[in-house]
Parts: sequence; C-alpha cells; structure tokens
Amino acid sequence: MAVHTSIQLISYSQELVDGQPLYVSSNCLPVKALKYEPAGHAFHYAALKLLGCEEDDTAEVDDRNVSKDKEQVYMPSSDSYSSKGKKKSAADGKQQDHYALLGLSHLRYLATEDQIRRSYREAALRYHPDKLAALLLAEETEAAKQAKKDEIENHFKSIQEAYEILNDPVKRRIYDSTDEFDDEIPTECAPQDFFKVFGPAFMRNGRWSVNQPIPSLGDDSTSLKDVDDFYNFWYSFKSWREFPHADEYDLEQAESRDHRRWMERQNAKLSEKARKEEYARIRVLVENAYKRDPRMLRRKEEQKAEKLRKKEAKFRAKQLQEEEAARAAEEKRRRKEEDEKRSAEAALQHKKMKEKEKKLLRKERTRLRTLSAPAFSQHLLDLSEDDVENLCMTLGIEQLRSLCDKIEKKEGLEQAKIIRDAHGYNGNMEEKKLDETNSSQPNGSVESNGSVLLSGFEKKEKPWTKEEIELLRKGMQKYPKGTSRRWEVISEYIGTGRSVEEILKATKTVLLQKPDATKAFDSFLEKRKPAQSIASPLSTREEVEGVSTP
Repeated sequence: MAVHTSIQLISYSQELVDGQPLYVSSNCLPVKALKYEPAGHAFHYAALKLLGCEEDDTAEVDDRNVSKDKEQVYMPSSDSYSSKGKKKSAADGKQQDHYALLGLSHLRYLATEDQIRRSYREAALRYHPDKLAALLLAEETEAAKQAKKDEIENHFKSIQEAYEILNDPVKRRIYDSTDEFDDEIPTECAPQDFFKVFGPAFMRNGRWSVNQPIPSLGDDSTSLKDVDDFYNFWYSFKSWREFPHADEYDLEQAESRDHRRWMERQNAKLSEKARKEEYARIRVLVENAYKRDPRMLRRKEEQKAEKLRKKEAKFRAKQLQEEEAARAAEEKRRRKEEDEKRSAEAALQHKKMKEKEKKLLRKERTRLRTLSAPAFSQHLLDLSEDDVENLCMTLGIEQLRSLCDKIEKKEGLEQAKIIRDAHGYNGNMEEKKLDETNSSQPNGSVESNGSVLLSGFEKKEKPWTKEEIELLRKGMQKYPKGTSRRWEVISEYIGTGRSVEEILKATKTVLLQKPDATKAFDSFLEKRKPAQSIASPLSTREEVEGVSTP
C-alpha cells in the first residue's frame, strides 16, 4: 500500500502526557455525501451552520416573519420596555421580564402560544443546569461554585415561571396588563401632522381591544363611511386590560370565608375604579382626535354651509310667501275698493233715477190733479177728490201719462168717464192682488169649518193676542232700527200671518196701551209656579166614613 506523504498523522506529544490540553483546529468539516444539494432556505441554513453561527439567530428570523402576519399592529421596540411595571417574582422579589427570559422581547404580547412553547423549549435546553455543568468547573472555590450553581438554578426557575405565566391565558392577560405601556394621550398637533400623531396612538391602544382587528385611522382620502365606522368602534371600545392594584388584598391570606369575600369586594372596587379611569382615558383620546380630524372638520363645515343654505332658502321662501300674501291682500283690497266704488256709483245712479222718477211721478200726479179738477169740482159722475188721489197713489208714471194724455184730448163729461173707468180698472186690480195675497199666505184666516175666507178689512180688524203682542215686543228688540227689511223679518218672526201694515199699526196702538190693572192679578196667577206639596203625617188627616180625625 502506497503511503501519501501529504497526509500528516496526529501523534501524542509530551504535553499531552504531562496532562496539558491539546488544541487541534481545521479549516474544514466532515461533509456527508448526499445525493441532493441544499437550495433556498436550506442553503442559507447550511451556509450559516458552516460559518459557525448559532441556530438562535435563525429562530429569531422565523419569529419575525411569523409576527408580520398580523397587519396594522403596533410593534414596540425592546428598548421601550424597562423593568418598571413588571410583576415581582415570588422567589427573590426581583423584577423580571418573562418575554425577555424566553427570547420574545421583540414580540411580547404579539407572541403566539406556539412561539412561546418553542422558545421555552429552546431556553430550557440551553439554560438547563445539566447543560451548564461545565461552567462550575471554571470556578476555583467551592463557594463560587455554589453561587454559580444557585444562579443557574434560579435562572432556570425563572424561565419555568415565565412559561407558566405566559402559557396560562388568565395570568398572561394580567401580566400583559401590567407590562410597560405608554398611556400618554396626544392633545395638540398641527393639522398636517394629525395622522402622524394620532395614528400610532390608536394603534398602540388597540392592543387592549377585545375585538380584533381594529380599524385603521386611514388618511385624508379615506371615505366618510370608513371614518364613521372607525369612530363608532372607538366610542364603543371594549378593553380586556386588567388592573391589578398595588394595595389589593391577597386572597390566600384570608382568615375566613367572610374575610375572603370582603377582600374580593374591596379588590373589585379598586379594579372598577381603575377600569373607569381607563375608559375615560380612551374617551379623551377619541374626543381629541374627533375634534382635530380634518375630515370631520370638513364635514362639519359642509353641514354648517348646508344648514345655512337651507336656512336662507327657508327665509327666502317665507319672504316670498309673505310678499305673495301681501300682494294677494293688496289685490283683494283693491278689488274691494273697486267693488265698493262701483256699488256706490250704482247706488248713486239708482238714487238719481229714483229722484228722477219721483219728480216725474209728482209731475204726472200734479198734471192729473190739474186736468181732473173741473170734473170733480162739478161733481160729474159722482167723482170726488179722493178718487183722483187714489189714482195718483196707485198708478205708475206711464199709466198716469197715458191717462193724462187721454183726459187732455177730452172735455167735460168725457173726462169724468175716463177717470171713472180708470178708477174701476184700478179697483179690479186691487181685488185680484188681495185674492192672490190671501191664497199665498199659509196661515190665512180660515174659520173653524174651513170653508169661508175673511176679507182684507176683517183681517185688519182681527184683535191681537197676548202671545202676538209679546212676540212683537221681542221682535222689535231683536231686530232694531237699521235692519234690512225689518218689518218683514218681524212678521216672519211672529209667524201668525200679520202683514206689515198691521204690525206698523199695532206699534202705534197696541204697544202704547197701558196694561189693565184689573187683570194684573189674573196674569200673576197664570205666571206663578205651582207650590210644592209636602207630604207629612202631621199635615195629613185620615177621614173615616162619618168621622173626621183632626
């Protein structure tokens, strides 16, 4: 077998024999012959492994990639957390960061259960006391070795305690609630910096929301519907944050069941007070953002402008309505004035016509009296002055004119015949009118047998009853002077068929009569109300046949 001179064998030296360590180094590692070559993530992993890098770096890279799956979540840096606000460990009373112990400082409350479990396994394997036993050999004294051993064990116990707390949902929620958090609320900001200032504040406080994911604040181009949904979400915000108080009572130290219940009530009061303060803080944040949101300010301006526009339109409509009503009232007043003017002109014209007719009537009457004066002065055909006056009062203008024209053409006896014929014709006309009036009246005078009608003269002489006189007095009071067609209205009010002439005559005769004193007592008895009779045993008497008992 040929010997290769390029290969040098390692031999034991004197230093190894004397008990000194031998350090051997090489620039290559044994590589297993594989059929496939690594590629992609496997290539990077193999390259890092060849370079001597630890696997923790790759695990952290994987954890960061996993954490990127949650969108729009506030990612705090590990530097922003400090020991302030961390719960003290029950072992030594020192404050510890459970996430830092498991290597999850970059994730903290965003870490999933799988990431916590995997980080715990890695930390437990790395910091297990059996894995770190070689560190004890580096110590020189027994005291130093014991101190190092206690430190390793305490660190491992802290890792176990961190896993117990973070693996339990209730304990983790309490721990996350006490974790370091920036409670500062933005108050003032420039309009152009609104989204830069309030956006991170909402994302930071969104970690406490029960409902996930939280809506984004958006930007200046976000629709108003999304903006309203955003503020509705935050105005009805529900938080899962717990508020363990430093002064709260430890339930394990309760002496009895009642003492424990009292402690629970006191702790509940402290938690409720802190919860109210938290909701008040969130409400202040939302109200500050709502007041300074440029989108809401623009909408308020638009609503204000719209309201002002509607108000102006309403005012203009009301003004137009008032102007239209004023024009209508003015037009009505103008038409009324024109109607009154026309009525006044018509009344004046009618009055003038009446005056003219009266003058013509007086002229024709005077003419008839003048022409008929020789006839009734000579007593031709038993004509009298009353007959001529009767013709003057009953005939119209045309009738009087035609009668006067006929009389002018005749003389003496012929004139008397014409006047007599005219008087006879007039009498027949009056009888016809009287018959028509009597037949048209519903309450005409009919005798008890219902067969004979009374004449006009007899009707006028019909006496007035007390009821008619009383109705006449009431009618004159109800319809005073100035009432249109007063006497016709009073006649209808009485309702006994009395004519206007009878009523006028009664007002001058019957109403002026004084009441008869002899009949006053009789009228009093008629009007007096009957006295009520009182039935009483003392006022009654029993009469027995033949005997009267007082």
